[in-house]
Amino acid sequence: MTIFSPIDDRSPIILTVPGLGGSGPSHWQTLWEQSRPDTHRVELGMWDTPHRNAWVTKLDQAIREAQAPVVLAAHSLGCLAVAWWATLAGQTFGTPVAGALLVAPADVDRDSAPAELHAFRPTPATVLPFPSVVVASSDDPWMSIERSEDLARGWGSLFVDAGPQGHLNAASGIGWWEEGQALLDRLLDTAAERSGSVRTTAEARSLLAINATDAAQAHYLGIRRAEPPQNTIKSTQAHW
Repeated sequence: MTIFSPIDDRSPIILTVPGLGGSGPSHWQTLWEQSRPDTHRVELGMWDTPHRNAWVTKLDQAIREAQAPVVLAAHSLGCLAVAWWATLAGQTFGTPVAGALLVAPADVDRDSAPAELHAFRPTPATVLPFPSVVVASSDDPWMSIERSEDLARGWGSLFVDAGPQGHLNAASGIGWWEEGQALLDRLLDTAAERSGSVRTTAEARSLLAINATDAAQAHYLGIRRAEPPQNTIKSTQAHW
């Protein structure tokens, strides 16, 4: 019997994938796990001394044991674990992983990257086999916004610039992170049709672009859906 409890056999399960050091009690991933019955943490282990193959194996086990469509919500080095899993798993588009929210990816390739991150080099640059959103902060100390956008482009992800919010972690003061929840909910709507059938690549990306852009405008810009979006600064944009 699986420990996971989807609402029904077509309802996606959300698996959080923390980064280096894990996610503490005030981190949005932890708060989501506590508040959403559909959300569970992938216990990767070796939080302070991560090993790529071990993390990818643990992630693969959690995905296979979920017994339902999976949507991943990863942070920092966890995003690299997801990218490596996608590179090595060889899944068809949209199943078993139906989508991913990738928040503040870690730049493992930079010269100043901590030694603990080196095992995840080089960053995979192949298109992910599921709809995905990369969310990055314009003042993240661990990765430039330009590099984050490049990663999103290589992964085929929708890119959302969240503005100056640090590493989008507990220290950022974002708490339960309602903006991220809105993006996650739109990703869940994109991941599969209500019938449970998997959308095509084109259908999923088209719908995700509309839904996630709407979420970003509503939460980061304060723009209501009925109003035309304002073309202001780059940090307010959600785009491919």
